[in-house]
Parts: sequence; C-alpha cells; structure tokens
Amino acid sequence: MENAIPLIRDLSNANGASGFEEEVLAVIRKYGKGLGTFSEDSLRNLYLEREENRGNRPVVQLDAHTDEVSFMVQAVKPNGTLAFIPLGGWVANNIPAHLVRVRNSAGEYIPGVIATKPPHFMSEAERHAPAEVSSMSIDIGASSREEAIRDYKIRIGEPVVPDVEFQYLKQKGLFIGKAFDCRLGCASILETLKVLRGKSLKVDVIAGFAAQEEVGTRGAYVTSRTIHPDIAIAFEGCPADDTFTESYRIQTAIRKGPMLRYIDARMITNPRYQRYALNLAEKLGIPAQASVRKGGSTDGAPIHLSNAGVPVIVIGLPVRYIHTHYGIAALSDVENAVKLAGAVIESLQPEIIRSF
Repeated sequence: MENAIPLIRDLSNANGASGFEEEVLAVIRKYGKGLGTFSEDSLRNLYLEREENRGNRPVVQLDAHTDEVSFMVQAVKPNGTLAFIPLGGWVANNIPAHLVRVRNSAGEYIPGVIATKPPHFMSEAERHAPAEVSSMSIDIGASSREEAIRDYKIRIGEPVVPDVEFQYLKQKGLFIGKAFDCRLGCASILETLKVLRGKSLKVDVIAGFAAQEEVGTRGAYVTSRTIHPDIAIAFEGCPADDTFTESYRIQTAIRKGPMLRYIDARMITNPRYQRYALNLAEKLGIPAQASVRKGGSTDGAPIHLSNAGVPVIVIGLPVRYIHTHYGIAALSDVENAVKLAGAVIESLQPEIIRSF
C-alpha cells in the first residue's frame, strides 16, 4: 500500500484548522477522482457518493474528520506578538517552543514560534506554576502591533496550525507528522473506496468527510442527517497507549492493527456490530485490537444517535502522541484498517444490518 504514501503525505501537510479545512478538501478531491460524485455543504463537509450506488439499498456511511487540533489568533499585542486560543484538546505543557503556521489576511501561512517567558526572567513561583495558554504568545518576528498588522498582514480570527512536514521512514514502515487524527482516516476512506471499486455490493456507500470534529464533533451532526445512514464506519486517529501503559493494559499499540472501541465518553458501541467486525477480522486473519476507553469521543457519537439510531463501529488508527505537534503511526495499521472496512462492507446485507 505504499502507493498511498503521497496521499497520506499531502493530507498530513495540508493546513486544516477547525473551520478552515479547505486545503484538506482539495487534497481529497484530487486523490478521489473517479471514485464517485463529490458535493459540499455550507459547513464545508465533503461528501463522496460511490459511483456504483443504486439509491435503493441500505446506506453505509464512511466517516472521517478533516480538521486538526490547532489555534486561532485572538489579539495582536503592542509588542507585535499574538495572543491565541486553542482549537481542540491541547495539553498546555505540549504547546510552547514549537513552530506554527499563521494564516494572514492575504491567505498566506507565515511561520511563527509559540513563546513563553524565558526561565532567566521567571520568578521561582513562575518556574513551578503549571503552563497556561494565556501566558503564551506567537512570535512572528514583528516588533510592534503596527508592524504585525501592516507588514505581516495579521488579523484576528485567523487559523494557526503546527508547522510540521510529513516524513515516511520506509525501513520501519512508520510515519512522523501532524494531523494523523484524522487525516489517516480520510486516507483510509479513499483507499477503502478503491478496494471496493467495481465490486458488486448489497449496500450503497457514501463517505462524509466531516468538519470541526475537534471542537465538538460538529460536522458529523450534519453529515449523518444528510446521508441518512442505516449503518456506519467511523475512522479515527486514536491515541496509542503502548509507550506509557503497563503491558497488560495496552489496547492500542502501533503495528498491531486498527483498534475497535467498546465504549468511550460519548458512545457505547453497538455490541452486536462490534463483535461481528471483530469476529470477521479474526476469521480473515486481519490484525485488530479492541479497547475499553474511559475518555475521548469520535464522530460516532452524533452518528449513532441520528435518525432512528445507527449501528456504528469506530475503526481507530493508532497514533503515538496524538494532539501534539508530532505523531507516529504505522503504514501496516492503515493497510489493515482498509482491509477490515472493505471486508465488513462487502459482507453486509439487509438481514445482517437488521440483526444489529
């Protein structure tokens, strides 16, 4: 599946703060040519209807979100640095001393550094105080508010994303980059549709690339009510736990296949559908993991509560150090996620869906 590396690279490198996902949609449209018909709504959710759909069969919704954890410019300070707010679930300690890209009023992304007071000027109390976003700023190199606005064309309300370039470590089969939550899911949808291309199914398949998941799964509220699915698969970049958890509690390791969750903070997965997918993976020899999550949520939450209730499984792509500037993920996990999703969809028929 190394032919998918350019797709994953371009998706990861694309700037896509919540509410500003246009670059990501352009990449999906580019690589999704020939797979079906695209359309968009006013929230900038992107839909892709499979070419072979008939319109009179049960509908499978494929979901992945296009945004990434990011920031927004809140104010320009007198000294030319920028106050900002987080978009999505950041831990404050992970934010400082990293490069970011700030969009200006000309639509250009310019470099900046997330700055805090140097330790040389900190009091003892400041040294031991927990990090707070309110004490940070973004330094773009300006020396005054006037210069930031006039020369750098900074204005409030503009998106800010991590400045990270994708890398593929071929010998290890690993990716390093940003926004794997959930650009790996977006890639998985396109690769699944490629696997299914030309095949005879007993269901119709519609993909919903959802906006603004990181700020409350907002896009999926709209996609699920537009697609009206009978059943769904949500792809998600999920936090790997294999570098900090006791061995017996590891449930989301990289290179061990996709992770299917039984529960998270906002959804109890349909147990019949969950077991069906896990049994199918075992039968076909597709590596897969299962987990019980106490926190977190996915687009599966609004989708499973839409219409008259929708069976949803979450096929998670394990990512180390999620919701930071840099993630690490494995190509084999994407491959196996695509295999599992394709196998599930090929096996579905109306009686099976009703049994869930």
